[in-house]
Amino acid sequence: MSTFAIDNIGLLVTNDPELGEGPLGVLRDVSLVLDGDRVAAVAGAGAQADARLDAGGRCVIPGFVDSHTHLVFAGDRAEEFAARMAGAPYAAGGIRSTVTATRAASIGELTALARSRRREALRAGITHVEVKSGYALDVDGERRLCEVAAGLTGDVTFLGGHLVAPEYQDRPDDYVALVCGEMLAACAPSARWIDVFCERGAFDADQSRTILTAGRGAGLGLRVHANQLGEGPGVQLAVELGAASADHCTHLSDADVEALAGSGTVATLLPATDFCTRQPYPDARRLLDAGATIALATNCNPGSSYTTAIGFCIALGVRELRMTAEEALQAATLGGAQALWRDDLGRLTPGSRADAAVLSAPSYTHIVYRPGVPLVAATIRAGQLEWLDPEGGLV
Repeated sequence: MSTFAIDNIGLLVTNDPELGEGPLGVLRDVSLVLDGDRVAAVAGAGAQADARLDAGGRCVIPGFVDSHTHLVFAGDRAEEFAARMAGAPYAAGGIRSTVTATRAASIGELTALARSRRREALRAGITHVEVKSGYALDVDGERRLCEVAAGLTGDVTFLGGHLVAPEYQDRPDDYVALVCGEMLAACAPSARWIDVFCERGAFDADQSRTILTAGRGAGLGLRVHANQLGEGPGVQLAVELGAASADHCTHLSDADVEALAGSGTVATLLPATDFCTRQPYPDARRLLDAGATIALATNCNPGSSYTTAIGFCIALGVRELRMTAEEALQAATLGGAQALWRDDLGRLTPGSRADAAVLSAPSYTHIVYRPGVPLVAATIRAGQLEWLDPEGGLV
């Protein structure tokens, strides 16, 4: 294997406090040596390597791990967004318009659209994504979405339980049976996870339990859309069933916070969604102080968070969710990895996957200090240079 070194790093975030300063394990004036798709070593200047990239004193961080996305869809909902900004309330039912457009799209169209969004995410420094289905709501369509998603990531989530399909509107239990039977069988070969939207207007606690239990029986890990629109059973169900993550967590009771803090279920917060829907923001400080593990993700989707700007989510985490810059950065890297049960991502330590982002800044605090500014000068994924800003000044 060939080796590749990122030299002249002014500030390196390793996410391992045993390697460097503070909880982020910060090191200064070092090189990062990559061997194939893995981190080989953190070394001093002049480390031997077959190829090199001069960071020019910039900050290097682990690649972002976006643990909640819906990248495979057709159409858009710009008019719905504009209406919401004018005062219309957000509700789960808007998903149906995306279902119509997605069902009508060819697999070639869906693949091209999803790959374009994935490339956009790479430019934002996102080196790993989870991708959900959920915009077809029929057997063949959901299978297609999972197969397209599998071309983007190994973390595919089957989300047939996104909403009751239009043709089953008056027969929701029949739709749940379809999701747990023929649809699950068609999608499981391409998926690692199963998810359900446990929310009013989508699936109640009993229906959600049925879907998740069926997925677990098929060998899939569990994820839950929980407590987005109000307090509800989603978080408690996620913890009870040992789900990897409960996502949204906007409205939490004291019992919900206690349950998350006492479990291995990661609270995945999606602040760009709350920004785009004018919903209240989740209280990350409350969760962190209780001892819960937090991830930050984009929730890139056409209806409530059409963005791949993970840096914007980090800035919201600090400004609106009451996190520190260090907590927010770690939540978008190591926290995302933990939400996907991945111990090889979200860190830059020997043996981890060689995923890194070189920032056009001397420190990660600039992500918050300069909100909305594209600060990623280069993205390295599995040891390969996937994105290089032509104006970033890197050589």
